[in-house]
Amino acid sequence: MFIGHFAIGLAAKARAPKPSLGTYFIAAQFLDLLWPVLVLLGAERVEIHPGDTPMTPLNFVSYPYSHSLLMACVYGLLFAAGYVLLRKDRKSALVLGAVVLSHWILDAATHRPDLPLAPWASPLVGFGLWQSVVATVAIETALFLAAAWLYFRSTTAADRTGTIVSLILLGLLALSYLLNILSPEPPPNPEAVAWVCLGIWLFVGLAYWGDRHRSRIV
Repeated sequence: MFIGHFAIGLAAKARAPKPSLGTYFIAAQFLDLLWPVLVLLGAERVEIHPGDTPMTPLNFVSYPYSHSLLMACVYGLLFAAGYVLLRKDRKSALVLGAVVLSHWILDAATHRPDLPLAPWASPLVGFGLWQSVVATVAIETALFLAAAWLYFRSTTAADRTGTIVSLILLGLLALSYLLNILSPEPPPNPEAVAWVCLGIWLFVGLAYWGDRHRSRIV
């Protein structure tokens, strides 16, 4: 899942508005921000297997430190604790911790059984939504559109920057998703996949920028 994770961040911002949308995006994609670093360091492995599932050519061979359920829970707790220390806001911290964990839950819904429960030898989980391109795109697009509506319904632009940057952000997310689906060629190697995934930071930066120019509708 890709824009579905960002959808959780958008929806959470509408529900608990104090943290920046950028912070919510970091929380929602925390596992995928950690994963490419571990791949580049050789601590986790992904292989290019065209047809591995109809939705993606990636075979996630091993990612116990970034994508096991136990570690997702640990990261959620650490993220929440860090926010409490920085902002003294326990309610928002709890929401952010839950958003971190939501990444694993959405991945479990979409992946084939390749998600470990713990970093050591454990059962692998995955309910295989990626086996259907139509179902995956329909569900993920619906989540994204609903979350974007909630975000714009709960915030208003303070100036033109708040409107333009937010629209650019959502447009780039949608375009990235579309290009990923329609790309005729698989990635050349795992390292290229990892570097592209680090591009998530672009969306985080735009989210901080645009959200700084928006205010909550009371």
